[in-house]
Amino acid sequence: MPATSVRTPDGVQLSVREAGLASGPVVLLCDGIGCDGYIWRYLRPWLEKRCRVIHFHYRGHGQSDIPGDRDTLTIGQFARDVWHVADAMAVREAMLFGHSMGVQVVLEAAALHPERTRAVLALCGAFERPLDTFGGTDLGAKLLPVLTGAMFRWEGRVREVWQRAMPTEFAYWLATATEINPRMIRRDDFLPYLAHMARMDPVVFATLLHDVANHSARAALGRLGLPVLVVA
Repeated sequence: MPATSVRTPDGVQLSVREAGLASGPVVLLCDGIGCDGYIWRYLRPWLEKRCRVIHFHYRGHGQSDIPGDRDTLTIGQFARDVWHVADAMAVREAMLFGHSMGVQVVLEAAALHPERTRAVLALCGAFERPLDTFGGTDLGAKLLPVLTGAMFRWEGRVREVWQRAMPTEFAYWLATATEINPRMIRRDDFLPYLAHMARMDPVVFATLLHDVANHSARAALGRLGLPVLVVA
């Protein structure tokens, strides 16, 4: 599945891959923060037998450009990028599938163009302020200003530690000890996420996470008269 490149109006090159039925209904996949598609490993082959499947890397993720303007690392911009990709791929309407942060992205994208959105799949994500309830506590929201402040202040040191620590057994152990359920995920399925995170700029991650933590799609919910499947 070779990648193509889509240039956004502000000059950012986005990496896009397409597979499946050329004439089938279109599914557009939107990742979580720090992800480059690993989460769709098992669902995508099933979809490709039935649909035209388009997946792109967000700006600052994977093989897409890091934008020169960090202020564009927002849910709102990612939602606009969804339709930039759709336009470039000659897609009139699509089903929008979002995982984790991608739920916020697809809800905003659907609100921008409800007439082009056939349906929404919200997979393991929140419609607003996810750190307020992440893991059943608001500790993440309280710690975020401290953590992001430190990342912005010591960018060079943070990058060095980040790149060394992410693709390690310790990082996997920490993930299984705090967030993921090791009985419900295979180690080899999760390691690509850690490998991608090691390549990602931590300042990009921190900048985006700040917007994710404060974003809400609540205003859009009542306006979306379309099928939505929520998977928790």
